[in-house]
Amino acid sequence: MQMPTLLIADDHPLFREALRGAVARVLPEAQLREADSVDALYTLVEAEPDADLLLLDLNMPGAQGFSALVHLRALHPQLPIVVVSAREEPTVMRRALDHGAVGFIPKSADAATLGEAITRVLDGDRWAPAVALSAPAAHADEHDAAQRLRDLTPQQFRVLQMLGSGLLNKQIGYELGVSEATVKAHVTAILRKLGASNRTQAVLIAGRLALDPGAIVPPPEEAD
Repeated sequence: MQMPTLLIADDHPLFREALRGAVARVLPEAQLREADSVDALYTLVEAEPDADLLLLDLNMPGAQGFSALVHLRALHPQLPIVVVSAREEPTVMRRALDHGAVGFIPKSADAATLGEAITRVLDGDRWAPAVALSAPAAHADEHDAAQRLRDLTPQQFRVLQMLGSGLLNKQIGYELGVSEATVKAHVTAILRKLGASNRTQAVLIAGRLALDPGAIVPPPEEAD
C-alpha cells in the first residue's frame, strides 16, 4: 500500500508539531508536508497534487474564515480537506462542512479522537462532532459568495485578501512584486467575477465567508 501524504496548514509551530505527533501515532508511515500561510499552502498543494488529505486551520496569514477552504475546493476538488480549528461553535463546524470540508476536528480534541477522525476520512467517510450536524446550515448569501469566489485565480484571491486587509494598490503591488497597473487589472477582474461595483462591495461579498461577518471593515476606496 502506498504511503499516504498528509498536508498540514497552520501558522502555529507548536500546533503543527502536535498534529505531526498525533498523525505519527495512527499513521507512522505517512508523509507529512507543512505550510504556515495561505501562499505557502497554494505552493504546497501544487507540488503535492496527489496528497491524500489536507488538515487546514481556518485563520492563517493570507486568508480569513472559509475563503481559503472554498477557493482550494474549487482549484483542487480531488483533495479532501479537514478543518482543524479552535473555533468550536457548532455553527462554525456546520458552515465548514457546508463549504466543502469532509471533516471538522476541534483543536481541543485528544489524540485518540484526532486519530479516529483522520482514519475515518482517509477511509472515505466524513467526520465531525455530532453537534455540528444539528446546527443551522450556512445561509444562502454565504453559498452565493462562495460560488463567486471559486472563479478567482490564486493571484486574484491574494489581491482580494489584501484589499480586505485595507491595503492600497501600491502596497499590494509592493507585497506581490508587481506593478500598480497589474494590481488595478486584478482588481478589475475581481470586481467583474464577484459582480461587485467597487472594492468595498467586493470585500463585503468575500466577508460573508468570514467567521464573524459583522466584524468586516470596508477598505479605503481609490481609483480602480
